[in-house]
Amino acid sequence: MDKPTSPAPAPTRKRVRDPEAHRAAILNAARDAFTEYGYARATIREIARRAGVTHGLVMRHFQSKENLFVAAVPGARDVEQLVQGDPDTLPARIAQGYVARMEEGAAGDPFVALIRSAASNEETAVRLYNAMHERSMAGYLRAVTTPDAEIRIELLAAELIGVTFSRYVIRHGPLRDLSTDQLISHLTRVIRAILTG
Repeated sequence: MDKPTSPAPAPTRKRVRDPEAHRAAILNAARDAFTEYGYARATIREIARRAGVTHGLVMRHFQSKENLFVAAVPGARDVEQLVQGDPDTLPARIAQGYVARMEEGAAGDPFVALIRSAASNEETAVRLYNAMHERSMAGYLRAVTTPDAEIRIELLAAELIGVTFSRYVIRHGPLRDLSTDQLISHLTRVIRAILTG
């Protein structure tokens, strides 16, 4: 009589290590979560769940929620592309890139998140600003080479934060009523004065 055979063990599932795929999944999940919940209410655990990874893996890739936010949403990461090209047209490229980004998705933009965080949680706003600042400064310093470049770049950030507040957060005053072309034109002039004047 034949002995009953036990079923063959299920093949063990190999873990696939693909850091770039994990990073892309995390960034996509983060964009969705930040858009849906806003910066303050989106959690690393929720983002990890959506990406199908662990909380620890998210932290290994990005170290903090602030860094993840800056990497996931438009903003500082655009600087790398904007600074490439003719230095004479840099002010126009910055103005066009900023306005296009804000008109398409101000709700999830880091400037808007920064302003809203400042009103409710100063500590979060400082951490978010520092994360944005580090990436933006490194990019702009490749194109702005004057001895006072860091001050000029800070003034540029202050200008863009101010426009963001007026046009996209409180939506009040003359900046709100400008067409996108008018806004780009005015901003180009102001940015040129800040960076080269």
